[in-house]
Amino acid sequence: MTTVLTKSFPQEKQPLTQPAPDKRRVLIVGGGFAGIAAARALKRADVEITLIDRRNHHIFQPLLYQVATAVLAPSEIAAPIRQLEAKQKNLSVLLAEVKGINLGARTIEAICPEIGSRKLQYDFLVIATGMHPSYFGHDEFAQFAPGLKSLNDAETIRTKILSAFELAESTNDEKECARQMTFVLVGAGPTGVELAASIAQLVSVTLRNNFRKIDPAKSRIVLLDGGTRILPTFAESLSRKAAKRLTKLGVEVSTGVKVEKVDDQGVIAAGIRIPSATVLWTAGVSASPVVKMLGTQTDRAGRAIVGAFMDIPEAPNVFVAGDAAMMTQDGHPVPGVAQAAIQQGRFVGQVIASRVRGHKDGRPFRYRNKGNMAVVGKNFAILEAGHFRSSGFVTWWVWAALHVLALPQLQNRFRVQTQWLWSYLSGQRSSRLISENPRSSSSSS
Repeated sequence: MTTVLTKSFPQEKQPLTQPAPDKRRVLIVGGGFAGIAAARALKRADVEITLIDRRNHHIFQPLLYQVATAVLAPSEIAAPIRQLEAKQKNLSVLLAEVKGINLGARTIEAICPEIGSRKLQYDFLVIATGMHPSYFGHDEFAQFAPGLKSLNDAETIRTKILSAFELAESTNDEKECARQMTFVLVGAGPTGVELAASIAQLVSVTLRNNFRKIDPAKSRIVLLDGGTRILPTFAESLSRKAAKRLTKLGVEVSTGVKVEKVDDQGVIAAGIRIPSATVLWTAGVSASPVVKMLGTQTDRAGRAIVGAFMDIPEAPNVFVAGDAAMMTQDGHPVPGVAQAAIQQGRFVGQVIASRVRGHKDGRPFRYRNKGNMAVVGKNFAILEAGHFRSSGFVTWWVWAALHVLALPQLQNRFRVQTQWLWSYLSGQRSSRLISENPRSSSSSS
């Protein structure tokens, strides 16, 4: 990637893209669901697109927790963004991080690895940068309680979980052993519930008979949330069923509990210390700092408050889509889920294509809810679609089929379904790897 960038850009600070005389320039910041959907919707438009992301890959976020719990390898849920260039001739991909936006001059400043600062001009700008973990004003918690938003996060969590058992096996201190085998998850939304259930099955099935001194099945898994129930975006009946399932798997569910402190020894919640070597943050999210660069109105989570066509009032040709956007519909906010991001991204691409052709904007954006799902361990999932609600084994199979079909590449689908089948039949997980720290030059091999 570095070599390509070095060859492609001269050292003078010229605009990155040089479109044909009549081509309009579209910059898309973010290679997630919304950004890629916007780019694809512009495939036949008479524009030059530059898709910018600080990572070279797109992540299928709904299965990220399975990387964190060693079910899947990182490559099985990710795909290189650059492969879009092979299928879409009006698209270029740039590995860079946005550091500034000038709405008046219609430029952004991007930092390319090993190259430095570049100024990019645009006619249309799409911000689709997604969300980051939010610690609700306690950023000091981050070093002790990683969130789950990237492949690096997932591998960090996987290493913490697997290392905890290795340390428990090696210590002779019973209290330290118990601390290592206690896992605390803060936040009982879909990510927290799915992660807790997956850890529960890891300790009770996958790691069984793998240790001489410890029994992983005796691990303590605690799921904490400040709300009155888990999965608050689902119907209460489904929330109760999910909580019952978690309890059956051995997860301790505590709601109405506020976490007051997270440190290297565990957490303090409702005034009670829970010793733990592995605290995972699945509680809250905030928008990417890129949104603040727009200077537009935001909500408490830092998301841009957008209009009916996903644009901002300060600049009608600047759009925000996906998790970085805040839009209400029928008195309720559009949820920050993958299907909403895809619909918004596709809509923004269609609006830009229409404006390029000189047509008036059509109907405003309207989110079509195709249903909301969460999986709670093996053989159990919940589904809510309008007034329809279901749970159990059949719903779990529907969840599995839909997620395989939604993966970005054919090879992802093949590898994931093969891995899932093997794991389902054997109870084993293929990616039980503990990441190594870099060795110093004086270390022995």
